[in-house]
Amino acid sequence: MTASALRAGADQQVEIRRSSKRRRTVSARREGQRTIVFIPEGLSDDEEVHWVGEMVRRLDASDSRKGAGALGSDSALVERARQLSAQFLSGLARPVSVRWVQNQQQRWGSCTPDDGTIRLSHRLKMMPAYVVDFVLLHELAHLLEPGHGPRFVALLGAFSDAAKAQGYLEGFSAAHLVDAPTRPKSERFPEPPVRVPNPHTRPGVNRNGLLLNNNEPSLW
Repeated sequence: MTASALRAGADQQVEIRRSSKRRRTVSARREGQRTIVFIPEGLSDDEEVHWVGEMVRRLDASDSRKGAGALGSDSALVERARQLSAQFLSGLARPVSVRWVQNQQQRWGSCTPDDGTIRLSHRLKMMPAYVVDFVLLHELAHLLEPGHGPRFVALLGAFSDAAKAQGYLEGFSAAHLVDAPTRPKSERFPEPPVRVPNPHTRPGVNRNGLLLNNNEPSLW
């Protein structure tokens, strides 16, 4: 017999499944934006907290290692775009082409709604899969809403890793001193301040190491 419980984490939803048949093993897997952790029925609450955190950490590390490796080809990128459109946009966003490009130094991604084309910066290939998904979903949403108003933000609302992905991109940009246009405040998701090392030697930061302005590459 299996008992299930849901726990909403900071960045994702975790489902805990206890089983009387499971004695010593703990396992976990990802299904979309949900993490499912399988644990023995007899584990204490403290042990549950420990193992849920540990398994989420391991899956995050695995995702980071994989990055966009599985999306190395344009055809794989097109297929991923279709999956994201079906999962988050009811399949309404239907790009004609999705491809990697190397000539976007100030943008993570770009979209031309008139012809249904999407382009992603090749620099995303080194980043975790959830970051690539976020940028790709951002551009897919532009096929339905060219601007960055409330409707656009609502289209991205179901992607639970949005703030986490934004934080990653901003941290990467700060660490590499990448300069680009500021993103509209209306589009931003709640997130903690981004800190960078050695603030006195880097332009654009105050004495506390907080970014004074948002100089990460644009998504559009």
